[in-house]
Amino acid sequence: MISNYPTVWQERYAQARYVEVDPTVKHCSQSALPIVWSERVFAETPELWDEAQAAGLCVGWAQSNLDAYGTGGMLTLARQKEQLSDEELLSKELRMRWLVTVAHLALSRVLLPRFKLTPDTPLTRRETEILKWAADGKTSSDVSEILAIAESTVRFHTKNAISKLGARNRTAAVARAALLGLLR
Repeated sequence: MISNYPTVWQERYAQARYVEVDPTVKHCSQSALPIVWSERVFAETPELWDEAQAAGLCVGWAQSNLDAYGTGGMLTLARQKEQLSDEELLSKELRMRWLVTVAHLALSRVLLPRFKLTPDTPLTRRETEILKWAADGKTSSDVSEILAIAESTVRFHTKNAISKLGARNRTAAVARAALLGLLR
């Protein structure tokens, strides 16, 4: 997490493990729609809401981003005063989405190299072959028939490829492998 919130708040947020219950984080992990802080949003986490306000974080707007690697992120802009009006939200929504995308891209350029495959974790020939078929829209059942192997074997190699690529699922693994040039 990269933040320019007050240090005291960052420490408290980490110590209380608020990321695990923060409704804005939950929302942004499940939706591409922005979320504006409100008492209603934080209804199930009143302690988090009260402490954030005490730290001067009273008004906020969070927006998620998902890139082609399947890597998600979010950006939150916060201020102490002056609630966000509907007019302000509408007039600044496109700029907010642009800012989230640009910030995510910039951070990805810095952080992504740490997560690329290393020589210690190359995909096997079979893992690559299975991901190529998946990229062509084939199901695990289809791939098992094409390669004349058990479907459980296809799932085994798919699971290993997902793990090696640091992806969340098969689709993200295919996208990441393609972007890394591994499916040629």
